[in-house]
Amino acid sequence: MSVRLLDAGDCAVTVEFGDRITGDLVAQVGAFERSLAAALARGELAGVVELVPTFRSLTVLYDPLHTRRALLEPALLGLLQQPTPTLAAIARRWRLPVCYEAGFGADLADVAAAAGLSPEAVVQCHSGTDFNVYMLGFMPGFAFMGDLPSALAVPRRKEPRLRVPAGSVAITGGLSAIYPWESPGGWRLLGRCPVPLFDAAAAAPALLAPGDRVRFEPVSADRFAELERQLRVGTLASHSFMEAA
Repeated sequence: MSVRLLDAGDCAVTVEFGDRITGDLVAQVGAFERSLAAALARGELAGVVELVPTFRSLTVLYDPLHTRRALLEPALLGLLQQPTPTLAAIARRWRLPVCYEAGFGADLADVAAAAGLSPEAVVQCHSGTDFNVYMLGFMPGFAFMGDLPSALAVPRRKEPRLRVPAGSVAITGGLSAIYPWESPGGWRLLGRCPVPLFDAAAAAPALLAPGDRVRFEPVSADRFAELERQLRVGTLASHSFMEAA
């Protein structure tokens, strides 16, 4: 394994696994994060205060009053050599409902035109893909998911929207995502998912986690409204959409 350890200020070190977005690099980052978390749980790595994984690297933040890079580096390099379960071995599988009908996916027609496909074919391609959650970022609960089929790999909008509705299912480049909250955004919108992706009161606030696999299930506008109502009043829980192992 070829990695680089880079200083990130006076209280952090970044472990860089590569310079691209690939499933292999994401898996390496995830495995290393689990090794670090296990070491912290054992009371090791004194002074480490936070782990920040990305597509291709992981930053270790530490308290400079309790440790320093010279002490951390041997421990980090040692953990990199330890075997860990693959993400596939611990991944959860989700089947999340999405309404792709008119009024839910503002960019569906444009994506279809750019791809030389019908809107129905775009929906079939997107919902027929098993997506891997690569990382969380941008906002709480926002899961960057690959691997979008190359036929749908469209660029971002030239002018981002000021308001993207919560639950919007979007694509850009080789990625797909769901906006957990209303926010600005420049990704292409294909539909909308009624399932909340973040609950600050939950033990694990973000519904999705790196390594999870997601499949989207097309639903009608009426079914979307019913699911949204059930989730709002609590007769249906977000975890109901996790498939049995």
